[in-house]
Amino acid sequence: MRIQFLGTGTSHGVPMIGCNCDVCLSSDPNNHRMRPSIVVSHGEHSVLVDTTPELRMQAIRFGLKRVDAVLVTHTHADHIMGLDDMRRFNDLADAEIPVYGEPNVLEDIKRIFNYVFRVTQAGGGKPRLTLHELPDKFNLYGIDITPLRVIHGKLPVIAYRFDVPGDSGKLLSGAYVTDVSEIPAETMARLRNLDLLILDAVRFEPHVTHFGLYQALDVIAELKPKRALLTHLSHHFDHSRTNALLPEHVRLAYDGQLVEFGNTGAADIIPEHAPRLI
Repeated sequence: MRIQFLGTGTSHGVPMIGCNCDVCLSSDPNNHRMRPSIVVSHGEHSVLVDTTPELRMQAIRFGLKRVDAVLVTHTHADHIMGLDDMRRFNDLADAEIPVYGEPNVLEDIKRIFNYVFRVTQAGGGKPRLTLHELPDKFNLYGIDITPLRVIHGKLPVIAYRFDVPGDSGKLLSGAYVTDVSEIPAETMARLRNLDLLILDAVRFEPHVTHFGLYQALDVIAELKPKRALLTHLSHHFDHSRTNALLPEHVRLAYDGQLVEFGNTGAADIIPEHAPRLI
């Protein structure tokens, strides 16, 4: 199993419009953050989590040429507004693409992208999508996927746990928990001792709808993943300066970062800088 970060920024992205702070003006490519999304791959298959407004740019930048299914966490704009770009993946695969979400998420998608689900002129094409309600647990392309409830301010949203068997028989496990300010006890129990935990941390101090850095570190200390990567990062975080403050097994994620799961169970993070977007 592999997980790649297509974006690690907040809903504003980094650099932010009209901001002249050190991070927004930074030449470090790891401080350039598109809206948050990951792609989970197993064999030749790829499962995309959320479709950000920059999906086209993310796919071109990081060589994403195949999406077999889409998982949706919730329907805030930074997580779904790239859904129209799925039509190119339809063309590449010559197939419809399933989209998985909670019933309210699927209703939002049908309302926001109503032209996709009714007869219209062909024009430049439109996505060919099939909508599926999330089961309690399901398998896509050899990946066991478990949707988990977390709270984003007052909004219930979905986190995802991913499990695959390693060659040695050990289960390899990762989870993606973005846009979260509270994790219910039942979900905490399903997130313990992961090989990789990807967790929301929007700024240093607490936020009304997101974990602050120190809240995220408290959660990581309780859950004890082998490795943790922080995402949904604002311009409050300089990549290198913040990493110097973190425990050894915790780091800020960056756009383009690729994580491979080995048979030892440890997440092998490949330390290659993502190319700078021009």
